[in-house]
Amino acid sequence: MAIDCGALFENCDDLAARTPSPLAAGMEGSAILAIAGQVNARIASGVNVANFTVGDFKPGVFAIPEKLTEYISEELAAGHTNYPPAVGTPELRSAVRRLYERELGLVYPEGCVQIGSGARPPIYSAFRVLIEPGDLMVYSVPSWNNNYYAYLNQARVEVIVAKPEDGFMPTAEALAPFLREARVLCLNSPLNPCGTTIKKELLADICDAIVDENKRRAAVGHRPLILLYDQVYWQLTFGEHEHFTPVELNPEMAKYTVFIDAISKCWAGTGLRVGWGVMPPWMRGRVGPLVGHMGAWAARPEQQATARLLDEPEVVAPWMDQFKQDVQDRLTILRDGLWAMRDEGLPVDALDAQGAIYLSARFDLIGKTAPNGKLLETDEDVRQLLLTEADVAIVPFTAFGYPAGSGWVRFSVGAVSVDDAKGAIERLRALLIRLG
Repeated sequence: MAIDCGALFENCDDLAARTPSPLAAGMEGSAILAIAGQVNARIASGVNVANFTVGDFKPGVFAIPEKLTEYISEELAAGHTNYPPAVGTPELRSAVRRLYERELGLVYPEGCVQIGSGARPPIYSAFRVLIEPGDLMVYSVPSWNNNYYAYLNQARVEVIVAKPEDGFMPTAEALAPFLREARVLCLNSPLNPCGTTIKKELLADICDAIVDENKRRAAVGHRPLILLYDQVYWQLTFGEHEHFTPVELNPEMAKYTVFIDAISKCWAGTGLRVGWGVMPPWMRGRVGPLVGHMGAWAARPEQQATARLLDEPEVVAPWMDQFKQDVQDRLTILRDGLWAMRDEGLPVDALDAQGAIYLSARFDLIGKTAPNGKLLETDEDVRQLLLTEADVAIVPFTAFGYPAGSGWVRFSVGAVSVDDAKGAIERLRALLIRLG
């Protein structure tokens, strides 16, 4: 006789209130995924929505490299289905070191690479190793998920509100008052959600300040200030915009930098879950067991296939050239279309597309009246308006911790075609003209 467990779960409000830890009870889900869920429901109902929400790739639009598919199949056929080492397979760790030497000019010794199931386990593990409850974590907004990681690690936070004229990057001057006390500083370039890159001079100034601060701490025996440098999108920069690393600008930063990286965005392989952190050996030795206890490693076939392809730049380069061009084509359509509307006098603007798969745009619509007569009072009102009246789905910067009422939003192009982008611009223009 089957037992109806669902019936047993009814009237359990008291049990539910008494069971979770305070930390778990206060944890919030991703605001971005909540928006994406609503959009996907609208698409499932038959509405043709241009979906610029989640930072993911639609396989029918952006496929992973053919050789990666081939190598994964070969690794599976060869029986590589057992547990990988918790730190990552030797082949992949070595291939990552060769990649960093070949492409970034950074020579790391053995023992500095930690593989994870995507970039998140190395990020989370680094925070767990570095932060004690009450330690200060400094980051700027808009940014991805820093608020959730700070909460999980019970860190105090100092949040810098970055400005569009700075590409939404924090300036050295804004960071300076907090570096003396900070335990971790978080930077991301190219930046999610903005699609901007950090300027060489700015990054150099920040690195110099970190090195100086750590010299002071060493003299008094205090714990160092660590930079968590998320460069998941570093291979996706456009035009004159270049990617720079802290270590190339100040070699002393090798002792204080944790690089976060993955194939998720550079190879459109978000679901393959292959990522890594590159860090000082003393820190990798502490991060590795944590990743192992979580079981948060990438699958062995994907690790082995990734290692093989990382060592074949002659195969990757032509694929990457086309991939970058396809991403940039979509971003350029959006940017040029929004700039043209701005030049017409419509209430919209955008930053240039510098890197990643994102474009920052601003809709100055708060205070206007929607076609249904509703007064637009919040960023959420604007998001809903674009979705319901133009079938364009975006994410407001409030989902990335930015102050309410700015009008800034993120366009993510990984799941749209060129025609989708063109159609979205046409519908947005028509809507803005209607709003007057």
